Amino acid sequence: MGEPSTADVLAVLRASHERLAAAFDELGEERATLQSYDDDWSVAQVASHLGSGTEIFRHYLDAGAKGEPAPGGELNQPIWDAWNAKSPTDQIRDALAVNASFLDAVDALGDEEREAWGLEVFGMQQDLTAFLRMRLNEHTLHTWDVTVALDPSSTLPEDSAALVADNIAMIVGWAGRPSDEQASVEVRTTSPERAYHLDLGPSGVSLSPSLDDTAAAQLSLPTEAFVRLVYGRLDADHTPPSTSVSGVDLDQLRSVFPGL
Repeated sequence: MGEPSTADVLAVLRASHERLAAAFDELGEERATLQSYDDDWSVAQVASHLGSGTEIFRHYLDAGAKGEPAPGGELNQPIWDAWNAKSPTDQIRDALAVNASFLDAVDALGDEEREAWGLEVFGMQQDLTAFLRMRLNEHTLHTWDVTVALDPSSTLPEDSAALVADNIAMIVGWAGRPSDEQASVEVRTTSPERAYHLDLGPSGVSLSPSLDDTAAAQLSLPTEAFVRLVYGRLDADHTPPSTSVSGVDLDQLRSVFPGL
């Protein structure tokens, strides 16, 4: 499978935006304060988080297109404060508007502009495709935080889950917490098929390509569920029945990934 293009990632990100818009349309204004999956946030507060994040990313997008350095961290707090001050219905409406504007701005870039785009984001030099994948990660998981409030059986779309999963080793190293017990787990996922080797213990957590061996511990589950595990969203009530685990306690894996 080849690397996705900017157009590929943009299409999946736009589909995620449309999924979120449909969820908010179904919720209606009277349920803007409905509890999201996140215990600390209503669905409107999830929208606010996505809206402020997209507004910040728009500044990054423009800087990369102009060949300028990334904005400094002083940009963030005024944006967060402005979004936090909005009413719940405005948080939802404005989040959808700013995200649509961001997608349109990316779409408007010509081929040469897309190829030339580059920026250091969070200490890493990114091209436009990688930059959009960063945005997709957050948008995908927080959209699920909203859709699952409407439908407890909600899952991540396969196209989004696949793109997130293909870059998930970095997230594992960042989000994972040390574990008192050492474990080495061969992970097999479906829809789409992926194979990983997960190591955890007192020194931390790491994910690498599968060793293609018979490890003492095995975990098999849909790719979208593995992504949700890493992002702290695979509690017992939202674990697919097809999940199979042996040689390691699934609750131990959940504790290693408390959530982002």
